[in-house]
Amino acid sequence: MSRKPRITKAKAASLQLGHQVQAPASPEAAQLDRVPNPHPDTNYVTRFTMPEFTSICPVTGQPDFAILVIDYVPSKWLVESKALKLYLNSFRNVGSFHEDCTVTIGKRLVKLLAPRWLRIGGYFYPRGGMPIDVFWQAGKLPANVWVADQGVTLYRGRG
Repeated sequence: MSRKPRITKAKAASLQLGHQVQAPASPEAAQLDRVPNPHPDTNYVTRFTMPEFTSICPVTGQPDFAILVIDYVPSKWLVESKALKLYLNSFRNVGSFHEDCTVTIGKRLVKLLAPRWLRIGGYFYPRGGMPIDVFWQAGKLPANVWVADQGVTLYRGRG
């Protein structure tokens, strides 16, 4: 039987979930929330896919688009999905290279959650004729944990 995590009023007061919140102006201004993992004794993978990630090129000011896939094996904490969505959307206001976006997101999640393992894949669409894919991970994948392929086709052009 699955247990629901209990969120007390004191804990809920810091959460954005269930409250109307303004979109953060930047990743630094964004609040990431975490909730207790109801199964901290079990190794399993949680995946978030952001198929419409957007950032701004710091040189040209033009938009960059990507599919982000975040996989992690939680320990004591889970990231709260509304807060994660607001955080990821805050990158569309900021000039940042693909590598910086991807690694910054991964490091911030590791700092917040202290997961057993985390990986992030940033699959950026071509601009200027060349796609850039960025991959980062922290920790070691526990034994006997099944992790699905991220499922994003690498860029092939007209091939």
